[in-house]
Amino acid sequence: MMVNFKTINKGNNMAKKEKFAKRIVPGKTALINGHKIPDPKLHQLISFVKSGIRIVGYICIPFSLGWATLFLILSEVVGIAEELV
Repeated sequence: MMVNFKTINKGNNMAKKEKFAKRIVPGKTALINGHKIPDPKLHQLISFVKSGIRIVGYICIPFSLGWATLFLILSEVVGIAEELV
């Protein structure tokens, strides 16, 4: 028996759902089908900050392992915040 996509989604009316699929309000969190969508500009900004902190951490390695460790751990914390945006 051959099952295709139309057979699987026979009871699922996508046309009706698409009408409400995208709800984007300027200045608010973007939602698609009730799911939070990351803000790409904020994600990019946090990524640049994380990379800058990481570069400073690597520059500190020859001078002070303590400071280097601190900066690299801080960059990982910022990375976690980046994924939560």
